[in-house]
Amino acid sequence: MELTEVRYEVADRVATVQLDRPDRLNAFTPTMADELVRVVAAADADDGVRVVVVTGAGRGFCAGADLGGGPATFADRGARILPEGPLREEIAGFPRDAGGVVALAFAALRKPVIAAVNGPAVGVGATMTLPMDVRIAAASARFGFVFGRVGIVPEAASSWFLPRVVGISQAMEWVATGRVFDAEEALRGGLVSRVVADEDLLPTASALAREIAENTSGLAVGAARQLLWSMLGAPSPWDAHRAESRAVVELGAGPDSAEGVAAFLEKRAPRFAAPLGEGSIAGVPRWPAPPPDVRPAG
Repeated sequence: MELTEVRYEVADRVATVQLDRPDRLNAFTPTMADELVRVVAAADADDGVRVVVVTGAGRGFCAGADLGGGPATFADRGARILPEGPLREEIAGFPRDAGGVVALAFAALRKPVIAAVNGPAVGVGATMTLPMDVRIAAASARFGFVFGRVGIVPEAASSWFLPRVVGISQAMEWVATGRVFDAEEALRGGLVSRVVADEDLLPTASALAREIAENTSGLAVGAARQLLWSMLGAPSPWDAHRAESRAVVELGAGPDSAEGVAAFLEKRAPRFAAPLGEGSIAGVPRWPAPPPDVRPAG
């Protein structure tokens, strides 16, 4: 892949995605959105990738949308020349917001995603992390759902994700004020799972990624990720019971389950090798399924 605003590297079954516009605090552009969607698809398709770590180059994670267009930044969305692919799609007759395109790509990824937030994560820089599974903040990190201060609503499907991650009261406080807050407030509010010294951020995220990659079945974790997220919207625990019952039977009859039990009994590290494939895992459907009103523009 040719990439200009994102870096993508795979080592030891961990894919590292780095937002790479450090001179602009990694401000978000349509090009960055397109490249993120492409690297997420590559990570999902690569059985050599077990975990994805997302971080920013330089002293920031992502300062939000690039406001280089001035007051018309959010007004000219329908007139922009966009890369081929989902950024050119419409939903219910309106252009899909680029943050939502990226967030939903991360949501559909079947590998665990760890956000290593280094410095400011504001606007889409904050909302794009919400469908990621674990957010770890450097002590210098700052967050802000600042949309009301520039006259728009939160995007990136965050009106669905944010209340589920932090609860409706905390979500509304941050959205209604639009203020920027520090890593400790993010920790108290449940937005991040831990705060570490700046120099410990990437080692901490990498250690967690290695723990996942070295000890668990990619097939089982892929199914579990889709189950946990999809059941946030299920009307009844019976929906979870139904899906889990089938998955336990099908995965239990598979090679990774046999390998996991054998490794436990033999007191050795497991050697999980079952591929994810492209379709459902043990009857767990790909999530979230695109709705019928998503169509190419025009």
